[in-house]
Amino acid sequence: MSANTDRYESAVARYFEAWNAREPDTLARAVATAWSPQGGYTDPLAEVRGHEGIVAVVSAAQARFPGFAFRLTGAVEGHHDTARFSWELVSEADGSAPVAGSDVITLDADGRITAVLGFLDRVPAEV
Repeated sequence: MSANTDRYESAVARYFEAWNAREPDTLARAVATAWSPQGGYTDPLAEVRGHEGIVAVVSAAQARFPGFAFRLTGAVEGHHDTARFSWELVSEADGSAPVAGSDVITLDADGRITAVLGFLDRVPAEV
């Protein structure tokens, strides 16, 4: 595995740590570790910048889907300062995955996320 592949996979692992952190303090630390201070997150349902905004989006998703966890599906691909990957939101109770998508992230020189562009491939009708 090349150093660049490690860089992308490490950034994505930190991204999922943030999305799956359930305690407020743990979530805030995970977001600060994964994103640069002015980093952003954009998907069809949200557009925020900065750690507080990202924490709010993650918290809202967790409140909407309690007992679910985000998991990577497939490989992380990357070049230069950009990586893409796909994910599912999986029920810890029954393994169902009502939400799935793919994200493109941009990294700074330290490997922290500066931007996320999220795409929702599968969502329940009520979202």
